[in-house]
Amino acid sequence: MSYAQTALDQLEKGQLEDFKKQYALSLRHDNDDTLFSLAEELYSLGFLNQSRRIYEKLLKKYPDEDELRTNLADIAIDEDKNDEALDYLNQVNPDSPAYVESLMVAADLYQTQELFEVSEQKLLTAKKLAPDEPVITFALAELYFTMREFRKAIPLYLDLITSGTTSLSQVNLVERLGVAYANAGRFEQAIGYLKQIHSGEMTPDVKFETAFTYLQLKERSTAITLFNELKESDPHYTSLYPYLGQALEDENRLSEALKSLQEGLGVDQYNEKLWLQAAHVATKLDDEKLAERYLKKGHELDSEDLGAVIQLSNLYVKQERWDENAELAKPYLASEDADPQLYWNLAVTALNQEDYDAARKYYDAATPFFMDQADFLKPAIYFYREEGATDQVVKLLKAYLKVVPDDEEMALMLEGYQEN
Repeated sequence: MSYAQTALDQLEKGQLEDFKKQYALSLRHDNDDTLFSLAEELYSLGFLNQSRRIYEKLLKKYPDEDELRTNLADIAIDEDKNDEALDYLNQVNPDSPAYVESLMVAADLYQTQELFEVSEQKLLTAKKLAPDEPVITFALAELYFTMREFRKAIPLYLDLITSGTTSLSQVNLVERLGVAYANAGRFEQAIGYLKQIHSGEMTPDVKFETAFTYLQLKERSTAITLFNELKESDPHYTSLYPYLGQALEDENRLSEALKSLQEGLGVDQYNEKLWLQAAHVATKLDDEKLAERYLKKGHELDSEDLGAVIQLSNLYVKQERWDENAELAKPYLASEDADPQLYWNLAVTALNQEDYDAARKYYDAATPFFMDQADFLKPAIYFYREEGATDQVVKLLKAYLKVVPDDEEMALMLEGYQEN
């Protein structure tokens, strides 16, 4: 038995001191092939220092063996010694048998540095040199997956699967392809692959993507089942709660939707969107007190989120809380992209506060955005009629009758203006 094998046996038994002795003897006495195999084994076990010493020794003896350089570069990357890794890789010439491997290692290095375009170029060069090598195709697919360039990743995963490769580096390629299709918005194709995966074998991410895909296909019952399974196995998977709540709401299971969203808030209390969604469902359940509390919490977490401001403003208008609405909404009109709903709400508020100049200003600002909404147009018509703004009344009457052509009262009003 070689010293190398004895060293590995001692390591397996946890006898580190004996391992060190046998490792030292292996360095002095074992042949080069045995040492190379020992270095590979030690690297796979995480003994980087010992593996590096062997490769460095062999490189001094065989300076033309570029595979040793790529192995040393791998170790340098694992140790966050990126400059050292690049030094080794740059020594590998394009005509070297190890050049493709050096490109792969370099791509991995640049990917860890989030230099994705450089990594992509390295892999494309490698694929051009070795077009039929599955590992290169896989690495390129994984890079695009990481970059969220799913449309580029899909054909690469398909090539691997159709050639009979369904798993690489402990990655299930059927899962990957299904998730890639889902993220690319191609839900029919996605579900064809995702449904092949047994529920018990799904990672939380894949189960989420599968449930999300069923939701997009409006198969809400299946989506709800999968989201609930994910919630039971991993209640801190916070991304599931908005979609589970939406699925339940779409099924008109409002009490369950609210409960699910409240569970989500229990594990993600700083998610302002979740507070707003819960407020929306509470409003549909006619629990305006709860809705207001949730809206205020969401607004507190992100005062710049107009969604919370508009929902809260709508509630104040519904409850005729004019002063509170004015105080809430007015500061948000300074923005160049102020939401027109706020102008509408403030127009109604000012009118009820008998501030007619302000009401005119807000109605004028809101009108261009709501020319197809009868519930805005009809009150606005009466307001402008009281203001004596004949041209505006006629304009709004014509717009209103396009939306509600059988409103005889408004039709007669328009006839009266036209006769005059």
